[in-house]
Amino acid sequence: MPHSSLNTLDLTHIPQNAYLLLTPGPLSTSKRVRAGLLKDWCTWDKEYNDMVQEIRSRLVALASKSDAYTAVLMQGSGTFCVESAITTLLPKEGAKLLVLTNGAYGERIAEIAAYASIPCVTCNVEETTTFSLEAVEYLLQNDPSITAIAVVHCETTTGILNPIFEVAKLSKAYHKLLIVDAMSSFGGIPIDLDALDADVLISSANKCIQGVPGFGFMLFKKKILKRCFGNARSLSLDAYAQYKTMEEGGGKWRFTSPTHVVHAFIEALYELEEEGGVEARYTRYCTNQRLLIEGMEALNFECVIDQTLQSPIITSFYSPNHTSYDFKEFYLRLKHKGFVIYPGKVSNIESFRIGTIGHVFPEDIARLLKAVQEAIFW
Repeated sequence: MPHSSLNTLDLTHIPQNAYLLLTPGPLSTSKRVRAGLLKDWCTWDKEYNDMVQEIRSRLVALASKSDAYTAVLMQGSGTFCVESAITTLLPKEGAKLLVLTNGAYGERIAEIAAYASIPCVTCNVEETTTFSLEAVEYLLQNDPSITAIAVVHCETTTGILNPIFEVAKLSKAYHKLLIVDAMSSFGGIPIDLDALDADVLISSANKCIQGVPGFGFMLFKKKILKRCFGNARSLSLDAYAQYKTMEEGGGKWRFTSPTHVVHAFIEALYELEEEGGVEARYTRYCTNQRLLIEGMEALNFECVIDQTLQSPIITSFYSPNHTSYDFKEFYLRLKHKGFVIYPGKVSNIESFRIGTIGHVFPEDIARLLKAVQEAIFW
């Protein structure tokens, strides 16, 4: 059983949230995780730095049984880590990035490349489908200047799950670096990083591990990261320098770390282990989503994404085709009943989204479905 520094804390004094966040993150957290925010920490203290090192080890162990990977923590949102990884991994000369896009987060990677003046080509498909592996291979065959591929695992624009293992096979067949944005999937969907053989995988504290916002992390292949000195386009986002400082300083961050968030995160990691690990959490998320879809379809809502492509993270539903329907009114009625949902993000489809991750359980989905039924005003 993992050690917790909160064993003597009475969690009954931690207030309940006013509503569940049915979003792809930030998401609803447990009282235990929120209690982890209540203690102040010194960034130079060995106890704190040991905690950072434990977090790094635990993150790698969630996806890899080898010694090939290391975890680099970085202040900021998940996008900070995506930018840090790309601008540290790719050299300033001779790099060209292929970005596979079927939603806003793939497009954001291309935008990061543009800001950093990294040559970039995209493989774009409709947001409601995934990309053709034949089209990806065609680009690789016809543009040998491409040196790296970036792909989003769970594209939360829609909730679609992209085929990262198939993309990984192509990247290795053509000797390209592989960048995987697993922001909304890591910790909630099993990923065998050794089999995937990604050069860097990126996620955030406030997603499936169920921590709070404040930092993200990159799981870098060690032998690749050690070759990245001098690549970074930014002082604060230099993942190589952050790695070197954490290694040499025994868990020290280069600049002020979000200490309260870090402590809450290790409690979230302990909770993940006690739940049964990633496989058990994946099962819970899948159950949540199955019950959601069955219940919403019974209420005449229709899913946007084909179920063969759907992740258990977040689900897009078509907006009701009724002149009286208004998302803001629907949203407020659900919020009043204790549930916060997400507006749609698909470009040409009127829709809304409901997340099924976080400290959310099947009984919560049952309560949500009753609230949805009562909130239908059109």
